[in-house]
Amino acid sequence: MTDAVPPPTRSVTDLPKAHLHLHFTGSMRVATVRDLAERQGIRLPSSLTTGWPPRFDAADARGWFRFQRLYDAARATVRGEDAMRRIVREAAVDDGAEGSRWLELQVDPTSYAPFVGGITPALEIVLDEARSVSAVPGAASVGVVVAASRMRHPLEARTLARLAASYAGSGAGSVVGFGLSNDERRGDTAEFGAAFRIARRAGLALVPHAGELLGAEAVAATLEAMAPDRLGHGVRSVEDPAVLDRVVAAGVALEVCPLSNVALGVFDEAGDVPLRRLVSAGARVALGADDPLIFGSRLTDQYASARADHDFSDAELADLARASLAASRAPSDIRTAAERDIAAWLDTTG
Repeated sequence: MTDAVPPPTRSVTDLPKAHLHLHFTGSMRVATVRDLAERQGIRLPSSLTTGWPPRFDAADARGWFRFQRLYDAARATVRGEDAMRRIVREAAVDDGAEGSRWLELQVDPTSYAPFVGGITPALEIVLDEARSVSAVPGAASVGVVVAASRMRHPLEARTLARLAASYAGSGAGSVVGFGLSNDERRGDTAEFGAAFRIARRAGLALVPHAGELLGAEAVAATLEAMAPDRLGHGVRSVEDPAVLDRVVAAGVALEVCPLSNVALGVFDEAGDVPLRRLVSAGARVALGADDPLIFGSRLTDQYASARADHDFSDAELADLARASLAASRAPSDIRTAAERDIAAWLDTTG
């Protein structure tokens, strides 16, 4: 009797995929934020220098406020067009190197507007560089998601939705979606609904954050107010089976970022993230890295965690990759080529 042959283990880096949950500042290489800070004489927190990657205390408001301070410190180093272009270019190159064929990079242009003459120039810089780098061999093609902040007035969200709508498109270097980010415990979700109606009329993907810092009730409120196509995170919809059923029935994709959830203290261990439960319930799941600069984990690390911590087979990892493409706004030629190459990936011997 021969020993059983273990199943093949293929490289998650080689698995073609789409990346749908990556924030602009949070996408930065740690070397880049240090370089930008040095050039401008900005002193960074030790968590972005000698103490990187930072570790968050779950008791510290589930890590959010310390995270926000670090994010703000990193964002403060981005003070002009060259820095903005560098971030877009490096994000596309880095994502392409780990198998992403399509990247939807999320940006709030108000954060960078003071240094480039306004929100319109800020968005145009990002779009122009996204268009340029998408032509670079090996880089991911980049669509842009314009995101409003829950920390600001809903009228500002409407302004950003109109701006996003005016640059709406279907290919690299276009605005492909509209989101709502930042601390979901702040603001009234329903008051942002008007901004999402503007974005919907423009044909943009509606991709607000919900269901990370708050539970299933926040997911239900977001479904009601915004009728989203995807939810940033949405992982805590499992806390109410009726809400999860609504998510599944509506075909809303969940941009699940397992290792950032753990870093923020939403879950104690990677194995506690209910990834298997979501998939088993029929939810469409697209893995995302969220903010690699802060959390120290990239997209391939999320796939590696699905394999190691949730016992996902290579066939199931391929299904996650297919789900990311299906939930994306990637052009049909990119999706078709990636799906063909996913099948080829499964045909290889690990």
